[in-house]
Amino acid sequence: MSLQPVLLPTDLLIFVLVLAAAALALRASRHAPSREAWRRVGRRPVAMAAATVLLAFAAVGFLDSLHYREQLPPGPGEAAAKRQYSSEVLSALDALLAPLRLQTEKTYSAPFARELFQREVVELPGGGQARTYPRLVYGARHLLAGSSLLADLAGRLAWTPFAALAASGLLLLALAVAVARGRRCRPGEAIRLILAGRTALAWRAVLIVLFLVALLAAAGVALASHYHVFGTDKVGQDVLYLSLKSVRTGLVIGTLTTLIMLPFAVALGIAAGYLGGWVDDVVQYVYTVLNSIPSVLLIAAAVLMMQVAIDTHQQWFDTAAQRSDARLLALCAILGITSWTGLCRLLRGETLKLRELDYVQAARAFGASTAAILRRHILPNVMHIVLITVVLDFSGLVLAEAVLSYVGIGVDPTTISFGTMINMARAELAREPVVWWSLAAAFIFMLVLVLSANLLADAVRDAFDPRQ
Repeated sequence: MSLQPVLLPTDLLIFVLVLAAAALALRASRHAPSREAWRRVGRRPVAMAAATVLLAFAAVGFLDSLHYREQLPPGPGEAAAKRQYSSEVLSALDALLAPLRLQTEKTYSAPFARELFQREVVELPGGGQARTYPRLVYGARHLLAGSSLLADLAGRLAWTPFAALAASGLLLLALAVAVARGRRCRPGEAIRLILAGRTALAWRAVLIVLFLVALLAAAGVALASHYHVFGTDKVGQDVLYLSLKSVRTGLVIGTLTTLIMLPFAVALGIAAGYLGGWVDDVVQYVYTVLNSIPSVLLIAAAVLMMQVAIDTHQQWFDTAAQRSDARLLALCAILGITSWTGLCRLLRGETLKLRELDYVQAARAFGASTAAILRRHILPNVMHIVLITVVLDFSGLVLAEAVLSYVGIGVDPTTISFGTMINMARAELAREPVVWWSLAAAFIFMLVLVLSANLLADAVRDAFDPRQ
């Protein structure tokens, strides 16, 4: 089937972010102090393990950013050459998770269940009616009556450790070749060094985490097409599919908001600290006023005004995905505009100290321009604060999306996110018996994502903070 690529605004920003990260990594590899700082991060097994988990989440988010529309088959009387495309925008992740996306049930079902979670009146084969738990349409449909669920799960999971070992083995061989080339030793000796944890970077931690990730991925491949691993929600959608789709929303909120925040914080913070005078007074007045307004109220007012503009201009968007993406991008902009004050204050204080140092005074005495001093002497010496704050704020922004969506002022209701999953679970927790798996799945994915970001942030802070 022919496909029409679709480039959403957040997709374009994500691709730009990936290229920028690659450029910064290349620049850091050529800059000795930055290279040594990142090497200190890489020596910590916890940091390398957290970075591996974050890369796995980033891979899921990147696949979910490759959007397209499928070509519709020609209708009766239409020419086959006339191309018409579906209004539904899908992604590469949707294509990989097609069984999870398409195999929807009627309503709730528990993890690995064979029947619906609630009783219904069904027609009996011999006539009459009975109130019982109907059999699922897709979940565990291959199991016959009386078949053992545990035996089937064990049989399907038997090959997953070997697949995980194969993936880890391939990475070990690639690392061994790289380490052997750097140390000028044999690949066998490099493998022993990696497994013993005596390499410059903590590659052994990466191998362990990769094995666990590959094991979970292989288990998902083996079970997801036959069972609803995390159950289904109120409308029968697979909760595992919703959890994986929520990863992109969390990453977009955490990264794009930071990109929007940085220009305000860096430019205003450095200008206020170095120039002083009325510039410093104006910047202090602006961020003091913003900090005086409750952030939730400010964000709610901006989101509601933005939503009114979107609802009154439906002609701006060809598909529902473009409309929801516009709201997501607007939410990132609103969070970025309202969250730059903390970093700005830190940069102002650091610039006030730097401008009195001897090398800055010497540059000023030799007639260097203000722009040159800011570019060559001030900005490079505050970048450690910028980097530390960016990494630390990522997890806070992911949690902020969940809170905002929970109170109804977050992403579009059609956008799958951790916040919308938690918001829907609010009513499910009031049921008897409790529908717990939607909240549990969102909690597990958010916990792993935020915990990994925090552990990496601690390592980055220790490596780049000159006071450590």
